[in-house]
Amino acid sequence: MARQRHKPLDLDAASALALQGLGFLAADADRLSRFLALTGMGPGELRASAGSAHFQAAVLDYLLGDESLLLVFSAETGIAPESVAPAHALLCGEG
Repeated sequence: MARQRHKPLDLDAASALALQGLGFLAADADRLSRFLALTGMGPGELRASAGSAHFQAAVLDYLLGDESLLLVFSAETGIAPESVAPAHALLCGEG
């Protein structure tokens, strides 16, 4: 099998990864409740903020802060766990 080439991570790809992270959290009530409790946000604020790079970086920061959660996210989505930190850096303006 040929090795698949990955395009370099850009801001759009980082944003898409963060939105997948948000979808992963939202798919489980306990995960979402904990995220909302830690951010102090309500569901309405979550919807309104989902498009902002700052919020998307916060989602990835949350995943990066819990290795077991990051590994579950990776397993469920097929996204390599080592791609989350570079996406986070891009969304923070560090990439």
